[in-house]
Amino acid sequence: MSSTALAQTYPTRAIRLIVPSSPGGGTDITARIIAPDLSKLLGQQVVVENRAGAGTMIGGEVVAKSPPDGYTLLMGVSTLAINPAIYRKVPYDALRDLAPITQAVALPNVIVGHPALPARNVKELVALAKSRPGELNFSSAGVGTSPHLSVELFLTMTKTKMVHVPYKGSGPAATDLIAGQVQVMAPNMLTAYPHIKTGRMRAYGVTSLKRAAGAPEIPTIAEAGVPGYEAVQWYGVLAPANTPRAIVTRLHADIAKVLRQPNVTALLSKDGAEPVGSTPEQFAAFIKAETVKWAKVVADAGIPPE
Repeated sequence: MSSTALAQTYPTRAIRLIVPSSPGGGTDITARIIAPDLSKLLGQQVVVENRAGAGTMIGGEVVAKSPPDGYTLLMGVSTLAINPAIYRKVPYDALRDLAPITQAVALPNVIVGHPALPARNVKELVALAKSRPGELNFSSAGVGTSPHLSVELFLTMTKTKMVHVPYKGSGPAATDLIAGQVQVMAPNMLTAYPHIKTGRMRAYGVTSLKRAAGAPEIPTIAEAGVPGYEAVQWYGVLAPANTPRAIVTRLHADIAKVLRQPNVTALLSKDGAEPVGSTPEQFAAFIKAETVKWAKVVADAGIPPE
C-alpha cells in the first residue's frame, strides 16, 4: 500500500491514547480535552487510557513496545526528557523507541501551598523553609516528574530544604495537599488553578519567566523573589518508533488542527496551557534539548539515580 493510500485509509478502528499518569492530572486533562475533536477528524474513537506508575515509565513502555501501526499513542510528558537522569534503567529510549508527532502544549507549573501554611508569598515561604530546614514536605506526581524537579530547582536556588513525598500522579498529590497531609507542591496550572480560585490552594508563583495568560494575577517565581528561576512543563503526542511516516503526518495534521479549534484553545488557555502543535522534527529536537537541560538540573540538585 502506498503512503498516500495508507494515510487515506487510516484509521479503521479505535485508537488508544495512553496517559502515563493518574486521572485528574494535567496530562490526563490535556488528553481528554483533545480526544473528542481528534476522534471526529479521524472518524474513529480516540480512547484515553490511564497507565500510571514508575515515574510515567509504565505507560511509556506500553507505547514503546506496541506495534508501530498508529493505534497506540502516548500523551508524553516532560519526564521523557527527565527520566534518563533520574533512573539507572529506563525500559525504553525515548529518542530511539518513540516517534514524536507533535508537542501539544506548554504550560508552567505553579508553586502552591496549603492555605494554613504561615507564608503568604515566595519570600515568606523561603524564610519559613530556612527557619524549619527539612520540616516542611512537598508532594509531586512522582520522582523525576516536572512537579518534583520544579521544587528541587526552587530549593537549590534558594538554598532551602524540604522533604519530597512522591505520588502516582498530580491528582492524588493535589488531593493530599488540599487535605493538609503535605504543605507544598508545584502542579501544572491545569491541575492547580481550579483549586487556587476556590481558595483550597495558595499560589506563590508560576514557574515560567512570564505570567500565565489565564492567571495574570499570579506572579512568576522569578519576579516574586528568585531571579532567573524557570521550569516549564510540556505534553506531546508520540507513537512507537517506525510508525509509517504517512500515519505520523496524518496524526500531526489532525492534532495541530484540533489545537487550533477555539473550544480546545479556550479550555487549555483558561488554565494556563499554551497550545503548540509543532512539527515532528521540531518536537524531536525539543525533546533532545530538554534531556540535556534536565540532566544538569538533576546533577546540580544532587539527586541520586534510582
